[in-house]
Amino acid sequence: MSAASSGIKDVKDAVTVAKNKSQFGCKTIVFMDKIHRFNKLQQDIFLPHVETGTFTLIGCTTENPSYSLNPALLSRCRVFVLNKLTESNVTEILQRAIERMNGNVSNVQERKPINDKEQIKSYSTLNSKFSIDNKTIQWLAEVCDGDARVALNALELAVLARTSDRLKVSGNTNATITLEDIRESVKKAHVLSEEETDQSHHMYSALHNSIRAGEANASLYWMARIMAAKEDPVNIARRLVRISSEDIGLADPDALGVAVHTMYGCQMIGMPECDVLLGQCTIYLVKAPKSRSVYNALKAAEKVILEQKGLQPVVPAHMRCNSSEAKFQ
Repeated sequence: MSAASSGIKDVKDAVTVAKNKSQFGCKTIVFMDKIHRFNKLQQDIFLPHVETGTFTLIGCTTENPSYSLNPALLSRCRVFVLNKLTESNVTEILQRAIERMNGNVSNVQERKPINDKEQIKSYSTLNSKFSIDNKTIQWLAEVCDGDARVALNALELAVLARTSDRLKVSGNTNATITLEDIRESVKKAHVLSEEETDQSHHMYSALHNSIRAGEANASLYWMARIMAAKEDPVNIARRLVRISSEDIGLADPDALGVAVHTMYGCQMIGMPECDVLLGQCTIYLVKAPKSRSVYNALKAAEKVILEQKGLQPVVPAHMRCNSSEAKFQ
């Protein structure tokens, strides 16, 4: 199921089916795509059934699960991070797509089937709709940053545009896809990919890096971009609270108070009135002195814990609470 098109009723129907099949020894897996589209109250529907083993839940999300998922549900699941594809992976995907689109790749050896079941059609230059050279494919695989969707969108846009122009001019669709065609399509493909996946964390990262570098104009630009994307102002302010401790910290302890007050202000008055609050806080953080000493020290302590061999040290006797302290706590 997809959380974008499913509701609580669909989950209840799946629970009923799973319970009926469990009577015959069958196990059920519920795969929920875009699980972050369910709010945290809706996600409670999974809890009792995950605990009792009615079904195995597999959720898929492009958002940070620590923020988008119910903590109770997240604690009962295991998080797997899917890493970016390598350049060779994307090149393989592009070659498969070109074969399916009746295209021809020049200066590249014909790929052999992975197994006997896989049959790959080989097209000659004469009956192909378009041709593309190996260097262009390699360039596209390098610039898509491990995102096959961006690469495929760019390829498709370039092929459609070039074959359409060729058909209008000469009446046939045998066209040559150049590097310039791909460059132009990549710009459009990135926009399409961002709209489809709704990954605003790239703009948050740009805002964070601009504040860290002390660039006021860049910081305000990315702040305006985030607000234009209709992001929750409280979430924006929450990121500023994090920046105030991570990058400014003890160099200006007042920065944390400014960021926290901004978050409460955004919560009280909302958009569009709170835009000035976010802008003011952003500029304050840009101008404030920077220090990452607390952040680095905390990471060093975490590293010691993770690299500890054997059991973790016990609390020394002289540092433990006595009975009166325990009652007070």
